[in-house]
Amino acid sequence: MSTSEVAQPSSGGIIAFIEKAGKKIPDPIIIFMWFLVFVFALTALIGGLTFETQSADGSAITHTIKNMTEAEHVRWVFDNALLNNWLGFGGGVLGVILIVMLGVGVAESSGLFNALIKKIGTRLNEKFLAPALIFLGIMSSIATDAGYLILIPLAGLLYAGLGKNPMIGMAAAFAGVSAGFSANLIPATPVDVIIGLNAQIFAESQGIPFQAADGSALTPATMHYYFIFVSTFILVGLGAWVTKKFIEPKFKDMPYDLPEGMDLSDFSVTEDEKKGLRAAFWGLLASIGVVVLLALGPLAPYENEAGKTVTPYLNNVILLITFIFTSVGAAFGVATGKFKSLMDVVKAMVAQMNTMGYILVLTFFCYNFLGILGYSGLGTYITYLGASGLSAMGLQDSPILLIIGFIFTTALINLFVGGLTSKWMLLGPIFVPMLYAVNPAMTPDLVSAAYRVADSSTNIITPMMTYAGVILAFMRKYNKNLSFGDVITMMIPYSLTFLVFWTGLLIAFFAFNIPFGF
Repeated sequence: MSTSEVAQPSSGGIIAFIEKAGKKIPDPIIIFMWFLVFVFALTALIGGLTFETQSADGSAITHTIKNMTEAEHVRWVFDNALLNNWLGFGGGVLGVILIVMLGVGVAESSGLFNALIKKIGTRLNEKFLAPALIFLGIMSSIATDAGYLILIPLAGLLYAGLGKNPMIGMAAAFAGVSAGFSANLIPATPVDVIIGLNAQIFAESQGIPFQAADGSALTPATMHYYFIFVSTFILVGLGAWVTKKFIEPKFKDMPYDLPEGMDLSDFSVTEDEKKGLRAAFWGLLASIGVVVLLALGPLAPYENEAGKTVTPYLNNVILLITFIFTSVGAAFGVATGKFKSLMDVVKAMVAQMNTMGYILVLTFFCYNFLGILGYSGLGTYITYLGASGLSAMGLQDSPILLIIGFIFTTALINLFVGGLTSKWMLLGPIFVPMLYAVNPAMTPDLVSAAYRVADSSTNIITPMMTYAGVILAFMRKYNKNLSFGDVITMMIPYSLTFLVFWTGLLIAFFAFNIPFGF
């Protein structure tokens, strides 16, 4: 079976229930369409309602919910729908997301990520094969498809070549690629940008300060860097332990099929790719050199008229990272012959933008919904009700319980609703302001870090995951009778281990006041 012949992940019991329930949940875009209708209807019913919240100094603030069906408010919706509520929302967050994807698109289109995975993967020492595959899987999140489509089948072939059950290697690689999706050693990845910038929007739209626990301003793209850096090594260790403790004993003596014609040479690095990797290395050094010169020169820190230190290089870290990815990808593409002119680089950027159509549509409805929530006062009212309910339960004095509760809620939802971005758009506007209102220790960086842990950990045990069918197709090459229920059973130890210990790491960062990033 080829990867184009995507097997349908179906099974019985709880797996079938999740699959059936998940398919009945509308696409997030449709959900936001209905949300917009709901806002108009609800504000028509409760417009004029007043309630009080406390300001930072303890004084009372009176809020009044606007009736969005009134003429002046309808005009506001139309006047702000395009520029303010979509393109300009959150200081132009949509543009920033698109920009960072340009550099990644050039590197991905050039074939750089595929070549790196093949180069490193085929040289792995048998003794360190499992942890290395998990590490490569985690790092491959920057390349989206490459981890799923290159690393996982390569892992199976490497294990088969050693006379071991290919399922062991594929399970380890799958755990790294999907369950460790949010971890990485590279700062300002697309995941960092999407999570961070939207967290800033969710907070500021409800008047929540976008600050860390120590009161310092957060940098959206790097506010989790220390946490995900440490997480990378923790997850590698945990994944290797699960592989050795649970997966190898179960599969080492289990029979498997070896398809005809399968050869490690299918994943060998070509001479052109070797030349490209050398060029990419020099491109990396050159681009880092340019960034250092900028950070020491025009983008060096300085004090403004108010005596506050300004760090332009941090404020523009997304553009700098994009520049590095573009430079390295272009160097690889030129050396391999993939890019024969500057126009080919432009085409790679355009191709990447063609994949962002869903994001454009999603953000149009989502950001307009958030804009109306903020303008009408309904968002503040929802936060007020939710915070009051949690406080009535006595959770305002238990931030750790709030963290755990949010993580496990998100992890459960992740079984039914796939997609990191769309789910964050649904949950973030509710929980970022609500949890802060319950306890100010629940800062936006903490809540969004908790979301990353939950969203990643259960990716490998849900049939709603985008690549579920593809992974099943790869594994069926070695066991034609394999069901997706079997795959989920295989991956549960990784999922639970990652979820529990990664949550523990997050709590440790919080409890010991360790900064999540910079």
